[in-house]
Amino acid sequence: MASTWRTLAASLSAGALLLTVFGCSPVDSTSSSSAQPSTTSSPSATTTPEPSQTAEEQQSTADMIGQAPEGAQDNALTVLNTLAVKGRAPKTGYSRDQFGAAWADVDHNGCDTRNDILNRDLTDKTYKANTHDCVVASGVLQDPYTGTRIDFVRGQDTSTAVQIDHVVALSDAWQKGAQQLTEDERRNLANDPYNLLAVDGPSNQRKSDGDAATWLPANTGFRCEYVARQIGVKQKYRLWVTQAEHDAMANVLATCPAQTIPADGGVITPVQAEQQQAQTVEPQPTQEVPAPQPTQEPAPQPAQQDTNVYYKNCAAVRAAGKAPLYQGQPGYSSKLDRDGDGIACE
Repeated sequence: MASTWRTLAASLSAGALLLTVFGCSPVDSTSSSSAQPSTTSSPSATTTPEPSQTAEEQQSTADMIGQAPEGAQDNALTVLNTLAVKGRAPKTGYSRDQFGAAWADVDHNGCDTRNDILNRDLTDKTYKANTHDCVVASGVLQDPYTGTRIDFVRGQDTSTAVQIDHVVALSDAWQKGAQQLTEDERRNLANDPYNLLAVDGPSNQRKSDGDAATWLPANTGFRCEYVARQIGVKQKYRLWVTQAEHDAMANVLATCPAQTIPADGGVITPVQAEQQQAQTVEPQPTQEVPAPQPTQEPAPQPAQQDTNVYYKNCAAVRAAGKAPLYQGQPGYSSKLDRDGDGIACE
């Protein structure tokens, strides 16, 4: 009997020792998890992707690597506030010739800039024969400035219905920093697709060289994109804005605070041009499409010209900064308009 009591006492002592070491809490899912083998916290487990970061965490990560979240730097209002605000410089010394020959082939694709933009902005296009699909003969423009459809037909009396607008007018650019640009930079600015839109001709004439403080498109739905493109051009070419212009742009963007500056193309560098030409496939002959016939044959009308203005040739027109000349403008002459489309010295 004494031996039995000694055995029992030893068992109770061992049990007490175990409770002292491991505690006496009931076993639950938490304690069970903590008691799992150490392999669950091995180094490989730390590489498991975490749930998607919150916006605050993304911003914190971006700050750590010195880079704003993607797209934030393209916000039009943000970029506007980086532009210098100064007074308008005098127009002294300005001429169209300061920006190189009108519609130069800056991307070296064998087609002038005017037709490049018509090709880009028009749909349902046909082309003048034997021009390798360069010279647009007809097409449809969904005009951004008026929001209307314009049926373009190339011709002496019809070409001016669609004109190519410098979104930042060249004389406006001249008075806001372009005087300090190099010749090549000014030529690029004048021919940069980023600064060009095919638009309603009369709207382009009314705009003239106005900035956002003096002219905005009649199509209010396009104003945010229009102002954003002007801001993008001014940032690209290091141009400034006047205070009135800045305020007008800010007022437009207040209606569309998420508007970004356009990210589409621009002047292509010579290296890029060579690469594109190397990849270009020789165009296959296309079926000849008959040129659209006018519904009514207009009787030829003599152009109203100022006979006091005369240009011997297109070189003289460009030297005067007047290229291209449209039919009816002072100095226009049919001898300067070789293809008879109403636009001389293109």
